[in-house]
Amino acid sequence: MAESGLIIVDKPAEWTSHDVVGKMRRVAGTRRVGHAGTLDPMATGVLVVGVEKATRLLGHLALTEKVYEATIRLGVRTSTDDAEGEVLGTTPAGQVAMEAIQAGVAGLTGPIMQVPPQVSAIKVNGERAYKRARAGEDVELAARPVTVHGFDVTDVRVHDDVVDVDATVRCSSGTYIRSLARDLGDGLGVGGHLTYLRRTRVGPYDLSMARTIEQLVDSCVILPIGEAVSAAFPRIDVTDEQARVVSHGGRLAAAGLGAGPIGVFGPDGALLALAEESGRALKPLAVFV
Repeated sequence: MAESGLIIVDKPAEWTSHDVVGKMRRVAGTRRVGHAGTLDPMATGVLVVGVEKATRLLGHLALTEKVYEATIRLGVRTSTDDAEGEVLGTTPAGQVAMEAIQAGVAGLTGPIMQVPPQVSAIKVNGERAYKRARAGEDVELAARPVTVHGFDVTDVRVHDDVVDVDATVRCSSGTYIRSLARDLGDGLGVGGHLTYLRRTRVGPYDLSMARTIEQLVDSCVILPIGEAVSAAFPRIDVTDEQARVVSHGGRLAAAGLGAGPIGVFGPDGALLALAEESGRALKPLAVFV
């Protein structure tokens, strides 16, 4: 059996997240592989892949904060809100002032209501929105609450009628950078779309920990499941008796660590479970022994 843990992949462009999972199944020698947080084919960067028991962590890891480097092109609207879609219209943007761009970015920072792209994996009446959109249907998606913790412009380049805005975005789970590009352009009255996206961090896992597909084929580096949990979540270490209770799915007294998953480790340092506090109890979410 393959070791349980995480593989931090530096996803290449043109690969789907599913492509990466398929490759990692062959590399790790197991079918029990999944990923946390989809990256579009155009995007590159950190994709967290779980192997064996660590697949049970992925839903929790997908909810952590993410950081991206992005380039937004002002002056061109597309059907997908990124460079892979059809051009829907152009508006000269060369006259847009830096002050206006900064004001637009500020308006998209903090808690916001965001409409996802029509071409997204969100389900509408049981079917993925992108399938309906590609079939020619005009898909209307409801705005969702997300939080953009930071939206920092790092460079602005004017190319005749279009303007490229480089930015670093730090955001909550569920935030679409394509939608930020669209909304920034719409707010400035010139339209916009995403031309470049690289995810640099998912929770505590960043590019310094990531390996390319080629590197992983040569040497598959798996972050052990205990280390993965310690890096991502608060931890508590329990006694032998408490370990026995947790190992059978029982509850412990709350540790006062607040909301969110907590790693529970035995006296020998081995990961026992992922748990959450509910009232005065610490309730297991997933048991690993």
